[in-house]
Amino acid sequence: MAHARLKTYTEADYYSLPEDIQAELIDGQFYYMSAPSRIHQEILSFLHLEIGGYIRSKNGDCRVYPAPFAIKLFEDDDTTIVEPDVSIICDPNKLTDRGCTGAPDWIIEIVSPSTASHDYIRKLNLYTNAGVKEYWIVDPARKSIYVYHLEETKFATAAFTFQDKIKANVLDGLWIDFKELVL
Repeated sequence: MAHARLKTYTEADYYSLPEDIQAELIDGQFYYMSAPSRIHQEILSFLHLEIGGYIRSKNGDCRVYPAPFAIKLFEDDDTTIVEPDVSIICDPNKLTDRGCTGAPDWIIEIVSPSTASHDYIRKLNLYTNAGVKEYWIVDPARKSIYVYHLEETKFATAAFTFQDKIKANVLDGLWIDFKELVL
């Protein structure tokens, strides 16, 4: 029995999508995303304001971008473009008119019921291979935050709750107090 071959999509296909379609392209396949919930957006806004405010207060060179913001993780791979919920990029040479080319320093994903395995497994592997220095998975259903910090070639992991104050490894001196998050 012959198996149907899946079409492999590219960066050109990604940028040809209608603007109202939110999708990520991973290994040549599209993964469509549904509209985020109010709680998702509350968390996104909280993180964006906390991180952005900290960077501004320190006159830092890093930039924080909320989704949608296109990240081409590998310069020589036109079959993978992701849109993390929050991206922190400290190398201005990675920024392009379309987004970012190369691994951001820090990525935060906020889990939705439809994206759980995507965020916990597929993206963790993808971000590890790309060299993302820090990856946070914020899970509203579990009220948990999972922090993955790259040490040499593998992630050191830690788990926290929405009652914890968490140190950002990428931005020296930044602590995010999740008790201040109002849902």
